[in-house]
Amino acid sequence: MRRNRKRALGLAGILIGSLAACGGSSGDNQVDTGSDSKAEQTTAAPADTAAAGKGEETTAGEGAGEPVTLKFSWWGNQNRHDYTQKILDKYTELHPNVTFEAMPSGWDGYFDKLSTQAASGSMPDIVQMDYLYITTYAKNNSLADMQPYIDNSTIDVSGMSEAVLNTGRIDDKLAGIVGSTGTLAVGYNPAVFEEAGLEMPNQSGNWTWQEFADTAKKIKEATGKLGVTSTGVVDDTNLFNYWVRQHGEQLFSDDNKSLGYKDDQILVDYLNLWKDLMDAGAAANPDEYAQIVTLGQEAGPVVTGDAGMINENNNYASKMSSRNSELMITTPPVNPANTKAMWNKPGFFLCISETSKVKDEAAAFINWFLNSEESNDIMMAERGVPSMANARDFLVNSGKMDEKQKEMFAYADTVLEFSGEAPAPDPIGIAEVGESFKNCAYKAFYGQISTEEAAADFRKEADEILARNN
Repeated sequence: MRRNRKRALGLAGILIGSLAACGGSSGDNQVDTGSDSKAEQTTAAPADTAAAGKGEETTAGEGAGEPVTLKFSWWGNQNRHDYTQKILDKYTELHPNVTFEAMPSGWDGYFDKLSTQAASGSMPDIVQMDYLYITTYAKNNSLADMQPYIDNSTIDVSGMSEAVLNTGRIDDKLAGIVGSTGTLAVGYNPAVFEEAGLEMPNQSGNWTWQEFADTAKKIKEATGKLGVTSTGVVDDTNLFNYWVRQHGEQLFSDDNKSLGYKDDQILVDYLNLWKDLMDAGAAANPDEYAQIVTLGQEAGPVVTGDAGMINENNNYASKMSSRNSELMITTPPVNPANTKAMWNKPGFFLCISETSKVKDEAAAFINWFLNSEESNDIMMAERGVPSMANARDFLVNSGKMDEKQKEMFAYADTVLEFSGEAPAPDPIGIAEVGESFKNCAYKAFYGQISTEEAAADFRKEADEILARNN
């Protein structure tokens, strides 16, 4: 699913770095936008914005004003693209002066394109951003500060917890508004478990990694199918971050200049777990995984019943329900020595580009997108559990949530007892760090080097990258 994300991150790091170096007339690396930043000259929100943000119907034409076109980019599958367009159409119905240039994309390639746009000063006005990358874009001044729009009530965050809101703060800037929250999960196909004669996983949070691995092998032995697709185990550092936290350590040091864990055996054990599953045919090896990626997630082997499990997020079963309504989610395996390694992760941010000339209008739309009943009635939590309490309450009381959506909300409550404080956003240089992580892991998976050598190589490369960038 995310095979190309590190290549995208690498390009982002290079191009955004050049953007910062070339932008601005003062010595502080400010981006030269060609106009004054509207984030510093924010006016009061349009009269109808507050009403729309609280879910009240607005008559078409009430919001008429100067014609505005908002460019909005996001990633997702076709279902997300379709309903997001409906949301944009609804906003235009309520605000006829506002039209949109929709810029949807799959996950693969999304940040390749965004980094190119950032380097050329042509980022969309509104950008869906990931927690993995927000630090890089914020510190290179590609994203506008959104705090002024909270201060003047254009964006209402009264329904969001302070802890969730603050995940978008990078240094002294509020770089993005969290749209949803989510946690790591294991998605699974009950039909494959039944075929293998296995009991379904539960959400008690007490299955160990060894039990997870044994389950994957039993599925392979009993059915000939993959036990786990191994999606994302080294394509990004999210799952490894969880693994590190289970060992009472942190992935990066407090100053972001080196790795935070000291014992390479932590990574050796992680790689050995996955290599053993791959060697047993119970997990997809790199070549098999490359073929799985080309299918698209909605046609992936867990959805089609050709694999038992997938490492994913808590909205997996919900977003796949249109293709297979029987899929389920459960907690990822735990280390009994540290059961508080989970964290409530921002599912996505909505950000305004620093180069946008329509920041006020972009902020008003973001407020409506996240808060209004109209928007949430269309979105139905497909992007994850809404960050706004009023949006969650509306959905729960609407009577429209299907079983998968209800399960996703229930899961969010379940994992609280296994969750600790969220780690800081990933540091600058995460693109290169991620590429090194994947490359070192793949060499070990292919048997070109030992897992011990892979762990040592990764530490050397990662420390050098982090020291250079932070």
